[in-house]
Amino acid sequence: MAADTTLLASRAGGTTDLVESYWRDIRHFEPLSRAQEADLVQRARAGDAGAADTLVTANLRFVVSVAKKYTSYGMSFSELIAEGNCGLLEAVKRFDETRGFKFITYAVWWIRQGILKALAEQSRAARPPMSQVNDLKKVEKNAARLTQKLGRSPTAEEIAASADISLERAHSAIELSQSDLSLDAPFSGEDGDDSIQALLAMDDPGCDECFDQAALFRALHECI
Repeated sequence: MAADTTLLASRAGGTTDLVESYWRDIRHFEPLSRAQEADLVQRARAGDAGAADTLVTANLRFVVSVAKKYTSYGMSFSELIAEGNCGLLEAVKRFDETRGFKFITYAVWWIRQGILKALAEQSRAARPPMSQVNDLKKVEKNAARLTQKLGRSPTAEEIAASADISLERAHSAIELSQSDLSLDAPFSGEDGDDSIQALLAMDDPGCDECFDQAALFRALHECI
């Protein structure tokens, strides 16, 4: 497993110690309750920078969860995290706490969009075709918006119309989304492992303590 830690460190563009240090820092931020999230979102919307910072730092580990799935596409792990963090900040600005969703259920769409946008702009060859990346961004953005607006999972037809793409392209993007990423379980192994090895070992999706993954992907899954 030490070799895996070194590999991830090299992808991050830093040393093993730096990756371990970042991992230890972010994993100790306590999860927020929905009531805490709602309060922080309202305060952040009113201009409270401290509230926005608290909401962001409490969810940084989920950015890592998403980012580590894209380390083979030509960008360093640290760059992916930075782009995902930009998406997380965008989610803070846009989240509507009155819709009944957990913040991270909504934010993960924007985290992924930030990463996918960066992948689309970088010139490496080891990534999905540009047209597919662009369609995927459109589908995910509009699916997230429609889910909040309608209070249910949008149909493929609704997503295609909202994204202004053909139904065939919408279906292709939905299939790419489902095959491309499976979000991980929470970053706290039962054995209490504090190292980045715990991150590498987690490949099973889903945990209510982390976020409701079923709710996150329902909008796309039901369109197939």
